[in-house]
Amino acid sequence: MTHEPFEKNSIILLIGILIMVSIGGLVQIAPLFWIDSTIEKVSGMRPYSPLEQAGRNIYVREGCYLCHSQMIRTLRDEVERYGHYSLAAESMYDHPFQWGSKRTGPDLARVGGKYSDAWQREHLINPRAVVPESIMPSYPWLATTKLDYSKIVENMQTLNMVGVPYTQDMLAKAKVDLEAQANPDSAGVKDLLARYPKAKVGVFDGNAQEITELDAVIAYLQMLGTLVDFAKFDASGPNLR
Repeated sequence: MTHEPFEKNSIILLIGILIMVSIGGLVQIAPLFWIDSTIEKVSGMRPYSPLEQAGRNIYVREGCYLCHSQMIRTLRDEVERYGHYSLAAESMYDHPFQWGSKRTGPDLARVGGKYSDAWQREHLINPRAVVPESIMPSYPWLATTKLDYSKIVENMQTLNMVGVPYTQDMLAKAKVDLEAQANPDSAGVKDLLARYPKAKVGVFDGNAQEITELDAVIAYLQMLGTLVDFAKFDASGPNLR
């Protein structure tokens, strides 16, 4: 039989294994040298606005990712519960990304717009006020801690260095955009929305007198999963910008 030499000689078998693994490796790895990215760009995706990015930093700081993933798998039960499965492009500007398998609480990949700002506010300050069975910790200090965004430009510049496409205009107007997103009456709202389409503007914490950490966290939560229009998304074809 043709495979008999491989069965009787371990050296020949080893050489055969190495050849087959090498061929398989080349088939998988070689094409990567001729493409710019393994992530398909999807229409609607953009970098986080300054306020959203500040909220994301607080989200990570408070360890929210320890109980909430942002990764809806293709399994039927997950799609029916949370919505369209997560796309790699939706996390292309995340450093670090929030994918994972740990879910003490629900997945948050599509939480944006699901609840009102008031609900989010109450839920973060006292989770049991809106979900009696919740075991989530309370975060009341977010509502009383003024947001420190003195380093937001430096933060965005660092993200730009690792591939987040913030433009010079975005960097120059970062603080103005942050303040405009937390103030619906600001004259800068129009420019903010031109730079960050679909950014939600509002007094997220219910206090128009100052911008708090609660403003930032709610702004971040309210945009999650809202950028891609899945009514127009075609998984079988290109969805480039």
